[in-house]
Amino acid sequence: MRKVVTCLAVILFLAGLGVFLYPWITEVISDIEADKAIAKFQMIAEEKDEFSKLYEAMKEYNQEIYRNRQSGLSDQLSYQTPSFDLTKWGLEDNVVGYITIPKMEVELPIYLGASEENMKHGAVHLSQTSLPIGGNNTNCVIAAHRGYRGAPFFREIQLLEEGDEILITNLWETLVYEVEHTEVIMPDESDKIMIQEGRELLTLTTCHPYTENTYRYIVYAKRKSTNP
Repeated sequence: MRKVVTCLAVILFLAGLGVFLYPWITEVISDIEADKAIAKFQMIAEEKDEFSKLYEAMKEYNQEIYRNRQSGLSDQLSYQTPSFDLTKWGLEDNVVGYITIPKMEVELPIYLGASEENMKHGAVHLSQTSLPIGGNNTNCVIAAHRGYRGAPFFREIQLLEEGDEILITNLWETLVYEVEHTEVIMPDESDKIMIQEGRELLTLTTCHPYTENTYRYIVYAKRKSTNP
């Protein structure tokens, strides 16, 4: 009888320990997956001279959505489905770069298309918004969960203040943006994330308030400089 009680006690202890450690374990696993995706992207970026035609295609995409006033940005499905296919260029993971936010101690790969599957693995680029290569008349919109299965992602987004830096690394360079202001909007206010005439912007978006999905927390940032 004593052995049975001891075994049950050990099982309960291990179960409790597992529950206690679960968030930490899942965060570690998520960090490892993100690091692998970024490392793979960095290796590909070393061959950036092979992607000159890709750069021109991405630049043309940005110009086209500006010319048509982002007419394709009409509903949730429009920004979930990738509108630019990197697999044709040999980038099978559809990772277009990675985002680094020093204030939040976050670095995440950026996947094209805000699909549910992509959002499990890191940050996502909202389709029908500017691709992350910079340029006049652009607004690249990046989204991520407000924490996912223990991984922080954009959980601490409210730490960002005016002047804080956000870095976007693509195949060719690192773009540095500076936070201008933040805003809370309704999920269907797509006009709030549109391209602004004559500006070069980066917009971050995530659910708000934390643990809920009622609103969207928006961070607007302007282009600051470029680090080769």
